[in-house]
Amino acid sequence: MIWQDYQLGDTVSKVAEAVTLWQTERGIIVISEDTLAVPIKLDDRERGYVFHGHGRLLLDTIVETEKGAIGRPVEKGLNEPFLMLGDTEEKQKYLTEASEEDFAKMGYENQQEFVAEAKELFDRFFQKEGIHRTRTSRKHFGVIFAFQNPSKKLDILVARGSKLVYKAIDLVFVSNEDKVVLKSPSEVVCASNRKSVVIKK
Repeated sequence: MIWQDYQLGDTVSKVAEAVTLWQTERGIIVISEDTLAVPIKLDDRERGYVFHGHGRLLLDTIVETEKGAIGRPVEKGLNEPFLMLGDTEEKQKYLTEASEEDFAKMGYENQQEFVAEAKELFDRFFQKEGIHRTRTSRKHFGVIFAFQNPSKKLDILVARGSKLVYKAIDLVFVSNEDKVVLKSPSEVVCASNRKSVVIKK
């Protein structure tokens, strides 16, 4: 299958209570009650969402080396629309019907305005970011998040089991069990089995 098979739905819901979208030893993504959600569908089944509400991303991107810890954790407020692809079955039970009041809380006049905003993000992820050229199987990629950043680009987080990739404006972090790569504006760090290499830029 290809990414172009995905379609944005037009039925908007909201989460009835705070929901943890993803959590491992490396991080957590949580959204608050009343966050709006429009489904992303594949073969008429929900395979993801565009969310807009309030939430938080916490990610441990610190690398332990022989000379001490390098890097700092990522802490990001999720107050702009963002996209999630992955298993939605557990999330669906938290969804309920959204009202006009719910749209107003997030600055929208109506449902159509929110769906239009979600469609813009959907298109950026699947087209402008070049994602549509990637072939995949939904059972292989785990979960994918795309967050908007001030430079009008998308920060991407991909996680599956112990494997994690996070790409932001000034940071690339790759982790798989005890193997870690961190690339920042000032250095590149590779660590494995308590051994590490640090390259200063």
